[in-house]
Amino acid sequence: MSEPLVELRLWRQFLAVAEELHFGRAARRLHMTQPPLTQAIAQLERLLAVRLFERSKRSVELTPAGAALLAPARELLARAQALPAQARAAAAGETGRLRLAFVSTVGFSQLPQWLRRWRAQQPQVQMELIESTGDLQLEALARGDIDAGFMLHSPGFAPAGLHHLAVAREPLVLALPEAHPLAGAPRLALATVLQEPLVIFPRRIVPSLHDAILGMYHAAGREPRIAQEAIQMQTIVNLVSAGLGLAWVPESVREFQRSGVVYRQLGGKQAASVPGCETTLVWGEVSPVLERFVAFVAKEVSPAGAAFANPAYKKLSYG
Repeated sequence: MSEPLVELRLWRQFLAVAEELHFGRAARRLHMTQPPLTQAIAQLERLLAVRLFERSKRSVELTPAGAALLAPARELLARAQALPAQARAAAAGETGRLRLAFVSTVGFSQLPQWLRRWRAQQPQVQMELIESTGDLQLEALARGDIDAGFMLHSPGFAPAGLHHLAVAREPLVLALPEAHPLAGAPRLALATVLQEPLVIFPRRIVPSLHDAILGMYHAAGREPRIAQEAIQMQTIVNLVSAGLGLAWVPESVREFQRSGVVYRQLGGKQAASVPGCETTLVWGEVSPVLERFVAFVAKEVSPAGAAFANPAYKKLSYG
């Protein structure tokens, strides 16, 4: 048999009597007369099938059962009183959970500082961070396993069909082994660089950027000599350190200070041949917490408010 459902009103009346140990004082505290309060306590005792108070003409005392219910009743009423504020906070995105995926490159640069400031502003939001490549992020978004993700791609190639907010654009730089002859060259010639073995990520990870890098080779009449593929940027840099080849990586990867690796940029007109890359915050379904986080990131990216002109952000806010 299921236990009887006791109204909060009865627990509030029980608590008043239990704390005052006097029906008259408890009734005045509850802004009611004594007879209805006496009837309410009797109703509660019938529902629970236990006596809660020992009554005499001179005193009111809690029974062991009543004493055992005192602390739980206080906690129950405190939680009930907090529910409206909790509901408003959840609707405003001030509480809840945010599952955020990110590519390693944003983890080298902006993300740590953003998260520090976000946690200071929204301490009641639980953050779940998942380092993941863009292809896996898209699958996770489709399944509903994450709420949003920071993805890397060529400029203007944010995933179609999703909300997005561009957060950074940066050039690609060349990662070379420190002992490589080109590492100490005063100027790097693109034609010479394109002859070297290449370490690169698989196309499925970031198709637009993979195609842009290979397009640079093809535009120069070269076929890239792919020595090794690797998924994570840290692994790519480690392979460069081991001497397997050179790699084109986002400039933010410089923050990954791997010994045995140096980074170089092409100068002059040759620099225009090297593609850039863009990092974008991407999301699908909208929640109050996510909307607040997108607004936060937009302000971090453009404190003056220019980021709010992004049509995708307007779609988030106004449907």
